[in-house]
This record gives sequence, structure tokens and C-alpha cells, in this order.
Amino acid sequence: MEHINRIELQGRVGNIRTNIVGETRVANFSLATDYLYKTREGAAISETTWHNVVAWSGRNMPDLERITVGTPLHLTGRLRTNRYTAADGTEKQFYEVFAYRVRRLDEEAPDNQ
Repeated sequence: MEHINRIELQGRVGNIRTNIVGETRVANFSLATDYLYKTREGAAISETTWHNVVAWSGRNMPDLERITVGTPLHLTGRLRTNRYTAADGTEKQFYEVFAYRVRRLDEEAPDNQ
């Protein structure tokens, strides 16, 4: 039996922080996605979800330095869980998306001719 852990998101960057680890650049950023729907009464509702994303430079990645607040992105990755112990001694858990393919939506696609 094959197990699948794949997530695909399209949204806009909230905050972003890039660091260099060894000789590789890594970006940690938030990505906002919106889900739009109408209530039974016809009122439009927009539900925003914020996702924590980690992206390492390399193949299938744009120049991470060019990703800024508000940049529209489409990404594919996997969901992973991290745990840590807080200052008060309680164990905390959070989820993040480990992106392995990121595409900027505000750049023109190359010609396929």
C-alpha cells in the first residue's frame, strides 16, 4: 500500500524570512489561501487560512530572494508536523508545508513553441 502526503496551495505570501544554511538558501514564509462561498441567505463569505511554508533553493524553485510580501505563488509539497517544548515546559505542535516545487504566478510562463 502506498502512502500519500501531498499538498497543493495557491495564494499570496504574508511574511517571509530567508537564511543561508551551509551553501543553500532556505525561505520560511506564510501563505494565505482563501475559500469563497455563499451562505443559504446568499451572503458572500471569504475564509482565509494561513499556512507556514519552508522552501529550500534548488531545482523547481524560483529565486527565493525575489519572493516578497504579496507575491502570488502556486506550490506543491508535503505536510509535516514539528514539536518543541515551550519556555513553560509544555509540549507544542505545529504543522508546516515543506515545498518541493514553487512557481511565481506574476511571471510570464515561457513559450512552448
